[in-house]
Amino acid sequence: MSVRVAVVGLGWAGRELWLPRLREHPAFDVVAVVDPSAASRAAYEDGQARDGDGDGDGVREARPAVLADVDELDRRSVDLAVVAVPNHLHAEVAVALLQRGIPVFVEKPVCLNSAEAEKLAQAETDGGAVLLAGSASRYRGDIGVLLDLVPSLGTVRHVELAWTRARGVPKAGGWFTSRNQAGGGVLLDLGWHLLDTLDAILGPVPMVQVAGAVSDDFVNDPSWGAAWRQDGPQAELRGDVEDTARGFLVSEHGTSVALRAGWASHAARDLTLIRVEGSAGTATLRCVFGFSPNREPVPTLTLTREGRTEDIALPAEPIGVEYGRQLDDLPRLLGDPAHRGSAVADIRRNIRITERFYEAALASGAPSPDPSPLLPLGMS
Repeated sequence: MSVRVAVVGLGWAGRELWLPRLREHPAFDVVAVVDPSAASRAAYEDGQARDGDGDGDGVREARPAVLADVDELDRRSVDLAVVAVPNHLHAEVAVALLQRGIPVFVEKPVCLNSAEAEKLAQAETDGGAVLLAGSASRYRGDIGVLLDLVPSLGTVRHVELAWTRARGVPKAGGWFTSRNQAGGGVLLDLGWHLLDTLDAILGPVPMVQVAGAVSDDFVNDPSWGAAWRQDGPQAELRGDVEDTARGFLVSEHGTSVALRAGWASHAARDLTLIRVEGSAGTATLRCVFGFSPNREPVPTLTLTREGRTEDIALPAEPIGVEYGRQLDDLPRLLGDPAHRGSAVADIRRNIRITERFYEAALASGAPSPDPSPLLPLGMS
């Protein structure tokens, strides 16, 4: 039986990322789309009318209901809501759905601060529904091969994680570069994926030290924008978030972590670099997360031991395949009672790292998001 799903939010993520994949996936039936914007709803309905069948493949099917508010969703006819609204609405929308007993899958970042994480936890308990979090990087084939190598590296001593774009700042004036709406800049965007990958490598290990610095050299220069995203025109407003974040973490087990996320840089190509240094060897993955076409043609993974480096074979995969794989796994997670609460545990840990990162950046005197809406200062 198909999972009946509602997509909440008709922006880029909902329209371009999730709706096409959900329509094509045999395990899902899109029964509703929700967006408060009349213009977004009208554009969606115009597209449906042009397709004539809802997915453009010539096979006529029932069209999803087009709704203005999540309160119009009925738990009896929806098995899952995919929440793809702007960041500052993630927790608010997810809490409203969970409290009504509707399971939710929330795009990253799931929430913006620890207070929102606690509201999500309470709503999950009160409504008896499960919260699922976006974590597509774990479903990449190259990440899977890297994770298989980690046990052979011995005790992990250091992890380096970096995702830097050559030119990839979201359009200035949009919510991505607004502190009030996004909660932060690249750290909450690309950095969320890196922290999730760190969880996959080290497991749920708390960080006892967090140091961070941020900068905003590119965010308000249109020439550094992400042209490949095809963002629509926005108001001419200045962004007030960081475009680059650099940090250093230490786990309670003594493992050090170097973290860097950048929407723009002086490099020629985008790069995601993950290096795991262990007592018995070092594994280095060079690839690119996400959809940018400005990348090396194939990812590479090397293993170095005692002065010798060997190439490790990686599967050839199309860009974005990890998002489809994550959908493959959602029905299993929905049906597993033991999974309830696990996403919140991960969210609590990683959002606390983010809060402490911003607090450290503010203390250093560097420009950073005001931490006052993000955390009570002095929390450990």
